[in-house]
Amino acid sequence: MKKVIALMSVIGLLTFTNLNNVMAQDTAADAAAATEQVTDDSAAMAEAEAEAAAPVAPAVQDDAVESKSFHEVLKEKYIQGGAGWMTPVLLCLILGMALVIERIIYLNMATTNVNALLEGIEGNVKKGDYNAAKELCRNTRGPVASIFYQGLDRVDEGLENVEKAVTSYGGVQMARLEANLTWIALFIALAPSFGFLGTVIGMVQAFDDIEKAGDISPTVVAGGMKVALLTTVFGLIVAIILQIFYNYLLTKIEGLVAQMEDGSISFMDILVKNKK
Repeated sequence: MKKVIALMSVIGLLTFTNLNNVMAQDTAADAAAATEQVTDDSAAMAEAEAEAAAPVAPAVQDDAVESKSFHEVLKEKYIQGGAGWMTPVLLCLILGMALVIERIIYLNMATTNVNALLEGIEGNVKKGDYNAAKELCRNTRGPVASIFYQGLDRVDEGLENVEKAVTSYGGVQMARLEANLTWIALFIALAPSFGFLGTVIGMVQAFDDIEKAGDISPTVVAGGMKVALLTTVFGLIVAIILQIFYNYLLTKIEGLVAQMEDGSISFMDILVKNKK
């Protein structure tokens, strides 16, 4: 039985090999025929392509120019503006956006569901469990919870001291909310200032080029002014971007401050109603 299986295997292998050889020969023949056909077609088309090559070249070149990506155009304008003056503008954007992102994260984490927090505090205060109320504030993130904790921590000293603690610590929390805003405002002012300074110096250099040339050439004047004005353009763009985020942060802070003030009033009402 083993010999029969071995014999059948050998026959099958030989048959498979022969089929491969036949298919390879047919494929080679088809490839040769196709090559001859392509050669004939290529010879026929060569002359037409040679005539059409000249007018097509400018169109291809124009398409290549138009297909520049935004990143390439931005890089080209950055180089034209001069790295010495464009770099400070870029640094203003990078540092300003870093502070903006930090403030956005901080303010979002400072947002608290004040109504739910007040309901929890009121429930514990009604039961006389001030420690549970303080624990609730300690486990709740945000400036409002911190203010309420300071007030609850001084309940034994009287409502007047509680009110003073809430007011004082509220001012501390407001200062924390507004941290780094002065630096963002500084970068908003610096970015166009660097741009204007680069423009002025670029204009001086353009007039120096005119003086060296001995004549007012439109090419020299236009080129120098374009390069000089690029720094102002980039500086204004950076200032606009940072100003938009700055106003967003101010709006967010105003909302949190209003939330703190309303919550503090409600908090004092709860303590007055349930005073010991």
